Amino acid sequence: MYRSAISTASIDGLVLAEIGAILIFLGLAALLATVLRFSVVPIFLLTGLAFGEGGIIPLKLSDNFLTLGAQMGAILLLLLLGLEYSAAELIGEMKRRKSLGAIDLLLNFLPGAFVAIALGWGYVGAMALGGITYVSSSGIASQFIRDGKLQKRGSTKKAVSILVIEDLFLAPYLPILSAAISSIGVITGLVTISGALVITGVVLLFSARGNHIPHTPLMLSDSAALLLTVFGSTLLAAGLASYIGFSGAVAAFLVGLLLTGDIAVVARVRLAPLRDLFAAIFFLFFGLRTDPAEIPPVLIISLFLAAVGIFTKYLTAKWAARNSNDSVMAIAALLIPRGEFSIVIAGLTSTLAFNSRLQAITITYVLITTIFGSILIRKLGKDSN
Repeated sequence: MYRSAISTASIDGLVLAEIGAILIFLGLAALLATVLRFSVVPIFLLTGLAFGEGGIIPLKLSDNFLTLGAQMGAILLLLLLGLEYSAAELIGEMKRRKSLGAIDLLLNFLPGAFVAIALGWGYVGAMALGGITYVSSSGIASQFIRDGKLQKRGSTKKAVSILVIEDLFLAPYLPILSAAISSIGVITGLVTISGALVITGVVLLFSARGNHIPHTPLMLSDSAALLLTVFGSTLLAAGLASYIGFSGAVAAFLVGLLLTGDIAVVARVRLAPLRDLFAAIFFLFFGLRTDPAEIPPVLIISLFLAAVGIFTKYLTAKWAARNSNDSVMAIAALLIPRGEFSIVIAGLTSTLAFNSRLQAITITYVLITTIFGSILIRKLGKDSN
């Protein structure tokens, strides 16, 4: 028994050491990306490819931690997204920019949907790949804006308005996609999708009328209480949602929409470091789950989608900048990168037969668009100096 305990402790020590080494590497990668004014997402994804299945040195000991950490990363990403807006703000923004939002959706959703249909993936595949090619990365755009001090530019405000509309699109889209993936037959699918729409509609209506999850003023001043209750409530909702076949990440987004006012502002600040930690693990894990050998067969498709995606976001930016002197390229540079939400969408399809190909396309697509956007934003920054 004594020998067994020593052996177990040794294994646990190696697991902790591997996790520590992973976090140190991710931290150094994030620091390098900041210095270079480059998005860290491609670095995390490439690291996952290098150390995952089919990579140089597969990570085996910390597999359970990374799996759970990636799930928490997706949950926190969507929780923080929900905390950014109230339902009233989302609905108001949609009304003000409905023509721009419609053009952005058509230009960027349809190419992915058509490719999925051509590949024989059906309507579910079309919904998934269409969403992957449509939704820009709010996280990467925020990083670009923060690093380049672009907050006061007119082009930045226009790009942010488009990003807000795309984030709004996720509110009904993610539950519907999740329901479509989990449905079995036509009748079951209709019932499941209807249920997803009802849940989302009730949350949006509840929030839009100024209602919110109750809280005490004391909670706002106690960082530990706020962090534990908000994060705990989100995990509880995500866990229960997953148990009944609903997406846990989508449930986290709806929880975020229900938290409004001061508690949302304080929660964003308190939870941001936790999100950054687990989001890094989330991107790493997506790379770990993708076999590099899967990429060459879909490289032509990925390059085609990336080229089309860059061009269609440029067209969206051109439409947004019409009748103004704002830089089209500056708007496009913030819209071109796809990132966390494209990967979340691909992750939702894990039970489908074509998931491995979709993951390979998604990771290549995200890498190309993110690297291109990073290069473009750096060039624009140099030109403005």
